[in-house]
Amino acid sequence: MAVSTAAGQEKVVNVAAAADLSAAFKEIGANFEKQNGIEVKLSFGASGALTQQIENGAPFDLFFSADMGYPQKLISEGHASSSTLYRYAVGKLVLWAPANSPLNFERDGINTILDPAVQKIAIANPEHAPYGRAAVAALKHSGLYEKVSPRLVMGENISQAAQFVESGNAQVGFVALAHAMAPEMMGKGKYWLVPADAYPALDQGVIVLSNATHGKEAAEFVEFIKSKEVAAILQRYGFTLPETK
Repeated sequence: MAVSTAAGQEKVVNVAAAADLSAAFKEIGANFEKQNGIEVKLSFGASGALTQQIENGAPFDLFFSADMGYPQKLISEGHASSSTLYRYAVGKLVLWAPANSPLNFERDGINTILDPAVQKIAIANPEHAPYGRAAVAALKHSGLYEKVSPRLVMGENISQAAQFVESGNAQVGFVALAHAMAPEMMGKGKYWLVPADAYPALDQGVIVLSNATHGKEAAEFVEFIKSKEVAAILQRYGFTLPETK
């Protein structure tokens, strides 16, 4: 429900956010709304898919990507000013399986995916999703990509990749640590943290869009993202924070 001011202006901010943020941003958005009286409308998806929507004129005020590349592309196309680009978090990739799975991550690490019980491995589509590209990089780094590529099933985004594993359509999946640490996932699965040197860093950037209808509210939300309160929430969901000046 949008909050209206005396002048009848809606106090709202329309946020496009990468799917790895779905759990954390529901909490962050609710806190911001409570404190500032500004409604946060969240649309989650693969960073590449959201980028295409923005290029096609979708009415977002802010874009939180799971990488820096998509925001930089939008800046180069004139959809945002480079002065608004801010690296708000660094994501982590994990290999995830249901809690009752017989797979032994601690013993086998990434080689778990070679277990005969693993018929399907879920990843986010690397065409659109930075976490999907990270998964492919980790598989190539470990020399397993060629062996397992016929068994890969692709989700449109990282949330869908996680759903494939939850539903049993895949036995394991490369997902965001933020998914594994979401309250609704606690106790449902087990995970193995993919070593950070196995894939390019998942530096995540935000931009304020040039055609933002709610520029003032967007700027306020970005300031809120930079706060200690939000830093604590992001860390609880497994994100690393960029060095603060």
